[in-house]
Amino acid sequence: MIRIVIIEDQKMVLGALGSLLNLEDDMEVVGMAANGKDAISLVKELQPDICLMDIEMPLKTGLEAAEELKETDCKLIILTTFARTGYFQRALKAGVKGYLLKDSPSDELADSIRSVMSGKRVYAPELMDDLYSDENPLTDREREVLELVADGKNTKEIADELRIKTGTVRNYISTILDKLEVKNRIEAITQSKEKGWFK
Repeated sequence: MIRIVIIEDQKMVLGALGSLLNLEDDMEVVGMAANGKDAISLVKELQPDICLMDIEMPLKTGLEAAEELKETDCKLIILTTFARTGYFQRALKAGVKGYLLKDSPSDELADSIRSVMSGKRVYAPELMDDLYSDENPLTDREREVLELVADGKNTKEIADELRIKTGTVRNYISTILDKLEVKNRIEAITQSKEKGWFK
């Protein structure tokens, strides 16, 4: 019997997932929780085979919980609506064995759980495509400038830190916005975070 805990902050989804997986002959849902903090306690207490977890939840996100549970024997599967490369890369680093999207057919979920139990890794195909197509177009210097912008530094502070002229900083910023095809600095920072380009 595959013992599963489900972590999901939307109660209706949590209940539906629990009922769905309990219908499988070889699966049993042994625990449920609605946030990442409880996920850590449940996994340590119940020692399930699989932890099926959402990402965006209160107290701790699914990714933060996954990072803390990396050393346990429990196999982690992320089930989320977010097909973001940055999230996916962070999940991979946390040792997550599966990353599935909520709009996948329900029978795929049980099959994916069985695959992960047999030692395979299961990742949504669209994320694999994004992983290889989403190369960061910025040069090292442009990345450095954008990271300083993200730290809240103004043009003069960036110029002083990098020992370049303020005009040069402005040119870098304008190039960054062009390359990322965004309108302003905030959009540039948001996109870089989502794609996992920041250190």
